[in-house]
Amino acid sequence: MPKVQSLELKGITKVFPQVVANSDVSFSVRAGEIVGLLGENGAGKTTLMNILYGLYQPTSGSILVDGREVRFRSPADAIRAGIGMVPQHSMLVENHTVLENLVLADPSLPFLFPHRAMRRKVEAILARYGFPLDLDAFVWELSAGQRQRVEIVKALIQGSDVLILDEPTSVLTPQETQELFSVLREFAAQGHAVILISHKLEEIFQVCGRVVVLRKGRVVGEASTASIDKRELARMMVGREVVFSVDRRPVEPGGVVLEVEDLVVRGDRGETAVEGVSFTIRRHQVLGVAGVSGNGQKELVEAITGLRRPVSGVIRLKGHGVTGATPRVLHALGVGHIPEERLRFGTVPNLLIYENAVLKHHHMRPFSDVVFLNVRSMEEHARRIVDDFGVEAPSIYARTGNLSGGNIQKLILGREMSRKPDLLVASHPTYGLDVGATEYIRRQILRQRDEGAAVLLVSEDLEEILELSDLIGVMYRGRMVFLAPAEEVDVEEIGYHMAGVEARV
Repeated sequence: MPKVQSLELKGITKVFPQVVANSDVSFSVRAGEIVGLLGENGAGKTTLMNILYGLYQPTSGSILVDGREVRFRSPADAIRAGIGMVPQHSMLVENHTVLENLVLADPSLPFLFPHRAMRRKVEAILARYGFPLDLDAFVWELSAGQRQRVEIVKALIQGSDVLILDEPTSVLTPQETQELFSVLREFAAQGHAVILISHKLEEIFQVCGRVVVLRKGRVVGEASTASIDKRELARMMVGREVVFSVDRRPVEPGGVVLEVEDLVVRGDRGETAVEGVSFTIRRHQVLGVAGVSGNGQKELVEAITGLRRPVSGVIRLKGHGVTGATPRVLHALGVGHIPEERLRFGTVPNLLIYENAVLKHHHMRPFSDVVFLNVRSMEEHARRIVDDFGVEAPSIYARTGNLSGGNIQKLILGREMSRKPDLLVASHPTYGLDVGATEYIRRQILRQRDEGAAVLLVSEDLEEILELSDLIGVMYRGRMVFLAPAEEVDVEEIGYHMAGVEARV
């Protein structure tokens, strides 16, 4: 029987320098319940869960476990109390196996033969919840979805009675999402509690019995999912009416912008990650590439944006060969890039907002005269991006790493679009973003398409692919196994090709 029967937060306030992240937040979860936590980026959801997990200390307020006030000074305290967290971005040791990572997470293992004991323990959990997992695979070999499974198992072996999941389905296929929900339902059915942070309203309605909504650090609503509809919930989240579909009006394609012919690219381990891929994108056209994580999409994008050198094949931009060109050269030729990893490839987190706003073209006029930077021009440019793209920040002198994911993405979007690119490469552009930020990003991508850019969109969100794309391709094991006009495609067909069934070019 689970140790924790109820968990309650009372009047939680968390103040950072210049920012009130949470203000007088109260809510509870009970054994056997799945509660959804919704809110825009910057609403305070992750901060609140970090307090609950002992990563932050509240400025004021209290946490009660079964009616008894507790104070978590570290994650170890929270784990001992039966609280586990599955992070949005995995925190695993890349060069260790799955089993070794799980051993590191469990200090209760015997000194002698800990791996043997852990294997028995994990196999029992996998059998109980139906999780397929290769315990002997190295973490660097795993897809994002597989890494998430390791994080979930890691929480379960630590004896979690309350499981917190932060945007858990962002990297999963529809089938994997349903498998995860089955696990969560089973977890709750056995008397455990789940707190699910998600920006996908459909998922909240599928798996949660109750939902709590945060806006600007405060609880603005709480309801059972049976008593509220999608539109009302979205309005509660963002404080305004939300348009759930963008208007992709028909536009006649223009001249060819990007040509890829028989491209072959190797992955990090020397394996063939992209094999013989060919396609063309024209002006006023979005090519959406779907596929399960780890099927060559990352390597394809890196080859096109100059981050990875192809083994063979040809890449042409506006008729000119650019195979193996550097990111700086490609940027100068009109390529904009919204990378999957915002903090690694999209920004330098320790730089200020106005500095990141000119990243990649800081060496060009009007920001530089070759010898000296023109700080005033940089600041003016950053203010335009912040104003035009709705970046919520204390000032342009704030550290970029302190912004929410949605606001970092808006900053990157503004920077890349300010150059009026001929080719925009958008890799998972709305990953982990809330409904308001997602709506905005999608509209901006279509704006670029309407203004004449060619867009390569890589996403694991099938709704996004179908909504934005003029052409849809599917990658499977490094090959483009399907490519067709969007009006000829449905979700079921995409799903088959993602699984490698009926593969065709």
